Amino acid sequence: MPRLEEHCWTCSCSSTVKTQDLSSARWIVCKSGEMMSIITSVLGHAYGSLHSLKSANLIRRGLVLFIVGVVLALVLNLLQIQRNVTLFPEEVLDTLFSSAWWIPLCCGTAAAVVGLLYPCLDHHLGEPHKFKREWASVMRCIAVFVGINHASAKLDFANNVQLSLTLAALSLGLWWTFDRSRSGFGLGLTTAFLATLIAQLLVYNGIYQYTSPDFLYVRSWLPCIFFSGGVTVGNIGRQLAMGSTEKPHND
Repeated sequence: MPRLEEHCWTCSCSSTVKTQDLSSARWIVCKSGEMMSIITSVLGHAYGSLHSLKSANLIRRGLVLFIVGVVLALVLNLLQIQRNVTLFPEEVLDTLFSSAWWIPLCCGTAAAVVGLLYPCLDHHLGEPHKFKREWASVMRCIAVFVGINHASAKLDFANNVQLSLTLAALSLGLWWTFDRSRSGFGLGLTTAFLATLIAQLLVYNGIYQYTSPDFLYVRSWLPCIFFSGGVTVGNIGRQLAMGSTEKPHND
C-alpha cells in the first residue's frame, strides 16, 4: 500500500509540474506576441512619421525652387524683351513685368522639377556631390548665370555663331566652376535639349518669336542659356537637400 500511495503521489506531482510548465510556456508565447505587436506598431508609426517628414521636406524644397524659377523668369525675360531679343503681342506688354503670365509658371515648375532631380540622381548614382557645398557658392553661381543671360542680350557680335560660341564657353565654365559632376552635366544637357525643343514649338505656333532666329525659329545660343540655368537650379536644389538632411543630425 505505501508503494501504491507513493506511486500515485509521484504521478500527481509530475502532472502538476507539466501543467505549470505548459501554463508558463503559454504565458511566454502570449507575452512575446504582445511585445511583437507593440514593436510592429512602434516601427510602423516611426516609418509613417519619417515618410511624412520626407514628404514635407520635398514639398518645401519644391516650393522654394518654384519661387526661385518664377523670380528668375520675370527678371531675365524682362531683360530679353527690353533688348528686343524676344517679341510678344502688344497686349502682353501691358501685363505684370511685361511678361506673359504662363512664362513664370512654366519656368517655376521646370525649376522645381530640375532642382529636385539633381540630388535624386546623385543619390541613385551613389555619387554625393560635395564640391563647393555652401550657400555663398550657390549665390555666386546665380550671379554668373544672370551675367550670362545679360551678355546674351547686351553683347554685340558680328554674327550669332560667335555669340553662341562665347556663351557656350561661359556656360561650360559655369559648370566647371560650380558643379564638375557627371550628373550635373548630363541633366544640364537634357534640360537644354528639352527646353529648346519646347521653345521651338512655341515659336512655331506663334506664341512668341525671336528677332533674327538662326536655329530652327530660335537663337542658336538659347541652349547655352538653358544649360547654365539647369546647372544653377540644380546647385540650389542640392544645397536645399543638403540643408534638410543636416538638420536632424545637428539636433
